[in-house]
Amino acid sequence: MHKLRFLILIALLIGTGTACSAQDENNATTEPVQEEKEISSAVLDTIRAQMEAIGSVRSLLVQQNNQRLIEQYYHGMQPDRKMNTKSASKSIIALLIGIAVDKGIIESVDDPIAKYLPQYFEEITDPTKEAITIKNALTMTTGLETTSFGNYGAWVVSNDWVTYALNQPVAKEPGDDQIYSTGTSHLLSVIITETSGMDTRAFANKFLFEPMNIEPGQWTQGPQGYYMGGNNLALNSEAMMKIGQMVLNGGEWNGKRIISEEWIKASLQSYSHSNYNPYYYGYMWWNREVGGYKTYFAWGYGGQYIFIIPELKAVIVITSSLDTATQSRSYKEPVFNVLSEYLIQKVLAE
Repeated sequence: MHKLRFLILIALLIGTGTACSAQDENNATTEPVQEEKEISSAVLDTIRAQMEAIGSVRSLLVQQNNQRLIEQYYHGMQPDRKMNTKSASKSIIALLIGIAVDKGIIESVDDPIAKYLPQYFEEITDPTKEAITIKNALTMTTGLETTSFGNYGAWVVSNDWVTYALNQPVAKEPGDDQIYSTGTSHLLSVIITETSGMDTRAFANKFLFEPMNIEPGQWTQGPQGYYMGGNNLALNSEAMMKIGQMVLNGGEWNGKRIISEEWIKASLQSYSHSNYNPYYYGYMWWNREVGGYKTYFAWGYGGQYIFIIPELKAVIVITSSLDTATQSRSYKEPVFNVLSEYLIQKVLAE
């Protein structure tokens, strides 16, 4: 009797195991399997030649569905070399502000910047300036006259970057048209330092770079020691790719939550429009349609880019030399042509 029960039990266990195996196999066949994409040598050769012809390009990294499709370096560029990302640093500052909001260090983007920089507003009595919010700074709609372009030199050699930026005349009402200004983005770095109890670099290391295994390079500091908000942060191409992939992932990196998904979504909205190009602006991330796809990007002078194309699940990084004839900004149209006609149409959308 006991032997019979034993044999029945064994049969049941075997049957259950067989059923589970069949079910697992069925589940496996119904889930989509992402095949590795192969790019023809002819397309790769064309892309390589097109990018090299721009002259200033030093690296090109292309990733889709977390698969590295292209990794190319030009003119002796080494993968570990950290490049000055110029104003692509502004997009990093915006991410840091998001982390500060997530942690409650900054209560709301609708708060006036005067709340977090009271020492700089002691002698400011203009109610328009007192009404400028963190969101205005993130979207470059403070209304203050620019400290970039022709005014950049005077701002950067001043002995107090914060005071100089805040002393600019009011050219528009806060929230109106975009007035792009590195002095404005610098205010956000100062707010991070003043509210977090650590300087901006230390804050970035603790909450952004170290969790993503990123080692930043040089980062310019102003006369008061504040790290430059929105310029002159050095990163290598791989670090830029990680940042782009994290944003594409909605704020996650390798299963770790770096920034809230809500902040990423808010960052990629359009709040203002450039007066100088066909780009829209979120929280210090640009966007425009490229090759038929909505494309978001961090952009630095000379051709430093992190492109994010959500519909194609793709991230593209381009870095460029600042020692060549990029001063004319002639790199922009060729870069977007290669992005649209080759990288999107012949690689990512295939």
